[in-house]
Amino acid sequence: MCGIVGYIGSREAYPIIIKGLKRLEYRGYDSAGIALYDDGTIKLSKTKGKVEDLESKVQNEISTHGTLGIGHTRWATHGIPNDTNSHPHYSNSGDLVIIHNGIIENYESLKNELEKRGYSFKSDTDTEVLINLIEEIKKNSKVKLGKAVQIALNQVVGAYAIAVFDKNKPNEIVVARLGSPLAIGIGEDEYFIASDATPFIEYTNNAIYLEDEEMAVVRRHKKIKIRKIKDDSLVSPYIQELQLNLEQIEKGGFDHFMLKEIYEQPHAIRDTYRGRLLSDQAIIKMAGVEDNMKTFLNANRIIIVACGTSWHAGLVAEYIFENLVRIPVEVEYASEFRYRNPVINNNDVVIAISQSGETADTLAAIKLAKASGAFVFGVCNVVGSSIARETDAGAYTHAGPEIGVASTKAFTTQITVLTLIALRLARAKGTLTSSDYRKHLIELEMIPEKVEHTLSSDSLVKSIADIYKSAQNFLYLGRNYNFPVALEGALKLKEISYIHAEGYPAAEMKHGPIALIDENMPIVVIATKKGHYEKVVSNIEEIKARKGKIIGIVTEGDTSVKNLADHVIEVPETLECLVPLLTTIPLQLLSYHIAVMLDKNVDQPRNLAKSVTVE
Repeated sequence: MCGIVGYIGSREAYPIIIKGLKRLEYRGYDSAGIALYDDGTIKLSKTKGKVEDLESKVQNEISTHGTLGIGHTRWATHGIPNDTNSHPHYSNSGDLVIIHNGIIENYESLKNELEKRGYSFKSDTDTEVLINLIEEIKKNSKVKLGKAVQIALNQVVGAYAIAVFDKNKPNEIVVARLGSPLAIGIGEDEYFIASDATPFIEYTNNAIYLEDEEMAVVRRHKKIKIRKIKDDSLVSPYIQELQLNLEQIEKGGFDHFMLKEIYEQPHAIRDTYRGRLLSDQAIIKMAGVEDNMKTFLNANRIIIVACGTSWHAGLVAEYIFENLVRIPVEVEYASEFRYRNPVINNNDVVIAISQSGETADTLAAIKLAKASGAFVFGVCNVVGSSIARETDAGAYTHAGPEIGVASTKAFTTQITVLTLIALRLARAKGTLTSSDYRKHLIELEMIPEKVEHTLSSDSLVKSIADIYKSAQNFLYLGRNYNFPVALEGALKLKEISYIHAEGYPAAEMKHGPIALIDENMPIVVIATKKGHYEKVVSNIEEIKARKGKIIGIVTEGDTSVKNLADHVIEVPETLECLVPLLTTIPLQLLSYHIAVMLDKNVDQPRNLAKSVTVE
């Protein structure tokens, strides 16, 4: 939710932290702040707004010298976005300073106890309670900062990633995590701290990802010591070589990250099946599937857990798995799954999908499923993420960094991975003939080229966006494989343009939504020739009779819908199960252009964060 950056070494910390905060602004942008240590004092500046607002304030407020510092970009949980609630936060003495991503659930009881002991609080945040708890323990127990942090964290309930330092001991930063990601970049006699690797990728490609309930004391010129928070046992750090590069996290000439990532989809899909899909040999190679083939084939059912766009990818997978593999599939919101006391058996397979690999509800669903004896398979994009470590096996999507808050290439690469899994299982189970199997492999290999062709409709989509940018509501309709695409298209429009939109199965229109249709209502109908085409055409005629404005997503060469719709956007023909990889592209572009025309912040829509690491 929030973005954490820290530095300790011999360089000036300020430019490293500010640049890092800009790269993490997709994680939180209600407010931002920085604390630097220099010559015996902590220099702190923070403000409501974005990192650029912080930059302006810093120039008028503090000196930027110092080789130790921490910075934060916030997505508000406790306390409204304002200067006071912004991070970092001081302890009452002013000696300790903290930044925090997460939620301390029992902060009120801790706050009441601290107030009885004479502590006062300036902010409404749970974070200020935590730093004063650490100070109280350090003072009364006469322990070092690291030990005080450990004792304090054993008293809190919730989730956190924190970085703390003490102005009286300016050669170390104490960090810890539970439920929120934290990485430590390892340089030459210097260390970088961040919520993910993007802030320090230009300085080092070596990083340690803390596991849940781990903490570290990061000291100048010394090796890092990692301990378990609960029992104080030492942990051998695993140093991971990063595959990320600087070019991947820059805009590359595009106006927004979202547009860049939409256009990256042909390349991202190729990267996702590269080395896995060998169509000329009729082979799919996925170690996570091969090593667990019996578990998949003997599964009583597959349960897919996910949130948001990943949940929509799971819905597409439900159609694919049930059609090709003939195994029953249930798709669950992870946030509901974990609380409704689900029935899980040891012959169930749970597939958990998350772009970031850090989604709190999905992680909790994984732990519940594992505790019930299910085999859990993860699909995520971030190497070394929590979901990658918590699951029994899995597959990465290889989409590359997705900075835009509204997922685009994450969706299509998740569908690609899930399709590969389904095809491999179908072949092993014998539910797909050899000729059909080869046909699917060849067609999947052609999808990137067809996505590129679909992207050529960008100017047409932009002209349609200009016509409907002032609409107050949209409906999105689709059937079969295209129903989840309708849901995803509506979500994209809501997320970045703030226009109300709803997705429905086209056949459900007559069961309520048809009452909304008039001459002011744009209806996006996904009407490709595969599937129940004639039924969808009938739905379009019903809309037309009520003067609705129809935007049709159709197969190239279509004439029936073209004669009925106000606008049509064509996509190339493909197999029915692969259609979502094409029909979602115009919907991404439509939402993007409408949002830009409405002067919305496309990459950082209000109230949203890229990685939802708290409930």
